[in-house]
Amino acid sequence: MASTQRRSGGTSPAGDRILATASQLFYERGIRATGVNTIAEQAAVTKVTLYAHFGSKDGLVAAHLRARDQRWWTELHEFLAGRTSAEERLKAMFDAYQAWALEGGFRGCGFVNAATEITTPDHPGRAIISDHKEGIRRYLESFATEAGCTDPAEVADEWFLLLEGAMVTAALRQSAEPLHRARQAALRLLPSPSPE
Repeated sequence: MASTQRRSGGTSPAGDRILATASQLFYERGIRATGVNTIAEQAAVTKVTLYAHFGSKDGLVAAHLRARDQRWWTELHEFLAGRTSAEERLKAMFDAYQAWALEGGFRGCGFVNAATEITTPDHPGRAIISDHKEGIRRYLESFATEAGCTDPAEVADEWFLLLEGAMVTAALRQSAEPLHRARQAALRLLPSPSPE
């Protein structure tokens, strides 16, 4: 039986290869459309090796979502580096979304795509998706609080809807324009500077 450490993936070259292959296929083809046979074959491992590292397809899906979440936050922090005002950080959040939209060839948000396919409430991936999206909303609320918005939670919800809606629309239209327009709409929700 595989150890818990190995089932977390990313602890061996084979685990890394399986996770990288699965992540690419899940995003490009979809989770349901991608079987473990295909993943094992493309990662050049046996199904036994795949199961030894991840336990099940659901375990592999959860590992994929955890890795995607970690990469998102790492890259977001790079976008936020050196941004000192709430307005600059808000702009950076939209820039980060756009970079991810372009990277995937406008295939949409990997977390939203996964959420539409993972319909079982107790699937381990559901909590990862929910935590990821709530983390973004909390970040936006911190921007709204710093900017002096009267109701930071409400503004954060509106910014979140703008981001998520723009990402879906960008995927449908195969264009970054919805993200540009949503960014402008988000900036209009910032409080006006007080007159001197």
